[in-house]
Amino acid sequence: MAQEIKKRPRVGVGVMVLKDGKVLLGHRHPDPEMARSALHGEGTWTMPGGSLEFQEELEDAACREVKEETGMDIDKSKLRVISIGNEIVPDNHFVTIGYLYENPDGEPEVMEPDQITEWEWFSLDKLPSPIFPPSEKLIAAYRKK
Repeated sequence: MAQEIKKRPRVGVGVMVLKDGKVLLGHRHPDPEMARSALHGEGTWTMPGGSLEFQEELEDAACREVKEETGMDIDKSKLRVISIGNEIVPDNHFVTIGYLYENPDGEPEVMEPDQITEWEWFSLDKLPSPIFPPSEKLIAAYRKK
């Protein structure tokens, strides 16, 4: 008798990187196969982020994801939690810890061109569309202070 595999929520991190009053957003590849987004974010603008690895500290995951996606090093002691999201789509479920990181050194580079086609800095009053829902929630949490 085959044993049923139970789906369980996963943990993700997202990092709102701010510099000179602008937020860093990457454009996800429009092809779902290329974007590789468990939450179906193809074609959206997103913040750096991803899944927590087994036995990884949350802040370490945030730093790793920023480095893997943008090439930028960030200091985990300067990360602040500003949101916790419960992201549910028909075939996936993530609890997302949203971090704020201000005034990074350096500029982002496209490190995973198959997933993110470009990184840009946007004024909070002139954001692109559509924005990846977890990133949208992080921006809303930041605006609420």
